[in-house]
Amino acid sequence: MRHARELLDQAGTGRGGSQKKVMIEVMVKPGTQAQLSRRAGYSPGLVSDAIKELARDGVVDRSRGDKVRLASMRGVAVGIDIGFNHTSVVARPLERSVGEAATRRGEPGINVGLADLRSDLLRMVQEVVEETGQAMTDVVSAGVAVPRMIDSRTGRFTLPVLPPWEADDDPAQMLSGELRVPVAIDNDANLGVVAEQIYGSDDPVEHIVYVKASTGVGVGIMLGPNLVRGQRGMAGEIGHLIVERGGRMCLCGGRGCLDTVIGSAALIAKVEESHRGTDRENPVTLAELVAKASRDDAVCRRVLNDAGRVLGFALAQLCNLINPHRIVIGGELSSAGDIVLEPCGSELRRHALYAATCSSSDFELGLSALSPFAEAHGALVLGLRTWSSK
Repeated sequence: MRHARELLDQAGTGRGGSQKKVMIEVMVKPGTQAQLSRRAGYSPGLVSDAIKELARDGVVDRSRGDKVRLASMRGVAVGIDIGFNHTSVVARPLERSVGEAATRRGEPGINVGLADLRSDLLRMVQEVVEETGQAMTDVVSAGVAVPRMIDSRTGRFTLPVLPPWEADDDPAQMLSGELRVPVAIDNDANLGVVAEQIYGSDDPVEHIVYVKASTGVGVGIMLGPNLVRGQRGMAGEIGHLIVERGGRMCLCGGRGCLDTVIGSAALIAKVEESHRGTDRENPVTLAELVAKASRDDAVCRRVLNDAGRVLGFALAQLCNLINPHRIVIGGELSSAGDIVLEPCGSELRRHALYAATCSSSDFELGLSALSPFAEAHGALVLGLRTWSSK
């Protein structure tokens, strides 16, 4: 059977470059000619010519409906999300859909340090790849998502590097050496929004925001085909928006950042404070807090309701700045569902400009259907697209 690595290794210059980029977008997700044109950034005519050439070479299949699909071949793409407490990995044979990807999620995360995480991470990657029926030698690309700012010019952490990461940590280089493929890296919320725009619906929304709310809070922003990174990769760091002037000290050195109010540690601390002087058992993780709230624990429900309201206030400012069509909430906080979503939506609409949120056809607020693997799916896309420049 043909191997995708042979195709990706081919020189991508001139006309062959457009064919290669269109082929990669088909690997990312089958699509109509118009959808592939938008994602590849090429004119419909150029994409049409590229598809004809790829079909003639047996690389793509146009026989099933109006969507262009990848022909049968070996090759698997990998996406990795390194969180604070958890690591998530997805592996998808290139000819299969996002719903057919193999997935793993477990502890630890970067809280143990990159050196100690290494063996667990590589084991998870091997497990998901083998679950697809392919081998580690069939891996053609990989991407990694991290909850820190990445300078897109260097592919390294933007300084200063905040704990628990160390300044010399380079997870992309480490994984590239182990997997023997190029590994790309970006901020987790950035990759979450990439995944949501591509896989969140069959008809992608142009202007979309993805909220990663877990240990901290970050957002990824897509305006049309463009991922907004900022000059040094710091765009979307809403977790460091000041919501309580003179409030608690944050890891970044600021006071009253959103992270210090609705980050997981802050929410757990609020429950502990309410239980002072009692022998009630306190949640030690955000997942436990959400579980207690779902069982109608009054304190935990109130803590999450309040978190939703604070998040809604912060997102209202974002709506007034960039006027997105859709905001998608992911991360561990999204597992609380309507306990968080309803107060978030109410507060968002209270503080945002009426014209930005008044119509359900012009504005949507919802939970991620890809959670908890949105960031990993976005990392998989990033890894594949890295081949476009090789």
